[in-house]
Amino acid sequence: MVASEVRALFAVASRPEVVSLAGGMPNVSALPLEDMGDIVRRVTTEQGATALQYGSAQGDPALRERICEVMALEGIDASAEDVIVTVGSQQALDLVTRVFIDPGDVVLAEAPTYVTAINTFAAFQADIQHVAMDDEGVLPEALEERLTALAAAGRRAKFFYTVPNFQNPAGVTLTAGRRRRVLEICRRHGLLVLEDNPYGLLRYEGEAERALRADAPDNVIYLGSFSKTLSPGFRIGWALAPSAVRAKLVLAAESAMLSHSTFNQLVVGRYLAEHPWREQIKEFNEMYRERRDAMLASLEALMPPGASWTRPEGGFFVWVTLPEGLDAKAMLPRAVGERVAYVPGTGFFASDEGHRNMRLSFCYPTPEQIREGVRRLVGVIENEAALRDTFGTTPAPPAPGGDAPTPDLP
Repeated sequence: MVASEVRALFAVASRPEVVSLAGGMPNVSALPLEDMGDIVRRVTTEQGATALQYGSAQGDPALRERICEVMALEGIDASAEDVIVTVGSQQALDLVTRVFIDPGDVVLAEAPTYVTAINTFAAFQADIQHVAMDDEGVLPEALEERLTALAAAGRRAKFFYTVPNFQNPAGVTLTAGRRRRVLEICRRHGLLVLEDNPYGLLRYEGEAERALRADAPDNVIYLGSFSKTLSPGFRIGWALAPSAVRAKLVLAAESAMLSHSTFNQLVVGRYLAEHPWREQIKEFNEMYRERRDAMLASLEALMPPGASWTRPEGGFFVWVTLPEGLDAKAMLPRAVGERVAYVPGTGFFASDEGHRNMRLSFCYPTPEQIREGVRRLVGVIENEAALRDTFGTTPAPPAPGGDAPTPDLP
C-alpha cells in the first residue's frame, strides 16, 4: 500500500474558498431527504428487531431481488441467488481480488483506470498491466496484443478490469462494437472480465449500452453500487458472479466483516420498493447534465491551444490533456494556491504515465462554481505555459506531509 504525496494539498483543497474539481462526490442534497427520514423511522419502529441484528454475509434476500430489477435496466437477466451485497462496490472489488490474485499474478486494466482499483490490486501484489484506450473505450487490438504477449511469455492474466460506462477517470464509454470484440477476445483467451459499473444509469445523452454481463453471464463478474444513484453514506454495493465464484466471494465476505449492516440494507430495500427511484435518477441526470455542460462550455471557451479533453455522455468526470511541456502533478500546488483543485493524472496509472493529464469532476460544485473553478484553473495553466516558454518544464515544489492516502477520490 502506497502513501500519496498530495495528501496535505487536499487538506488545503477542502477549505471553503477553494473550488474543488477533484472529488467524485454525488450531490446527495438532491435526494428527497424527508422521505428518506420517514423510511429510516419506519425501519426502526417496524423492523427494529431485525434491522439492528446480525445478518447474512450474502445480503438481505429482498434487497438482492431489488438489485436484480436495477440491473435489468441494462439488459442483465440475473438471479438473486448470484448477487452478493457488499460494503460499496469497493469491497466487491477487494473480495474479487482476494479470491483470484496471488502475488505476481497479472491483472489487466485500462489506461488510465480507477485509482483505488490500482491500490487494491497492488495491495495483493498483482502485476498490473495496462491496455490502451481512446475516446471510444479500450482498444480491442491492444487487449489482444497484451494477451498474446503474455501467452508467448508463458503467463496469463487472471482478469481484465474495466469501467465501460463513463469511465473513471476518463469519462469515455466503451462502444457497442468494441464491447462485442472485447468479450470475444476474452472468451477465446479464457479471460475473466471484471465489469465495474457505478455510473451506468447516469446518462445525460445518447442511448444506453448493454452491460457486458448481459451478453456473457458465464464470463463476467459485474460490480454495482448505490453510491452514485442513491447515496454513498449507506455503503451498499454488490457483485453479480457466476455461481461457483459467488460461493467463494461469500466466504471471503464472511471472513472480512462477518455480516453487512442489516439496517442500511433494509432502508435501501424500502426505498427501492416504495419510492419512484427511476424518477429520482432522472432528476439526478438533469442536475448533472447542467453541470457537465457548464464544465464543457467553460473548457471550450477558456482553455489555451494545445489542451484537449473528453466529452462524456454521462458520469462525473472529464479527462484533460495539458499542452506539451506541462505537468499536472507539478502544477497542483500552484493551482491550490490559486484556490482550485483537481486530481493529477499520474494517480490513475500503475506505470509512470499521466503527467500531462488531470481529472476534473463536475458532479458536486454548482454550475457557477464550475465556471469559476475552470477560470482559475486556466489562469494557472497559462502561467505554467509562460514559465515553460521562459525556463522550460518547471519542477513541482515539495509537497508537505504525504503520510496517508489521498482522500476524496471516489
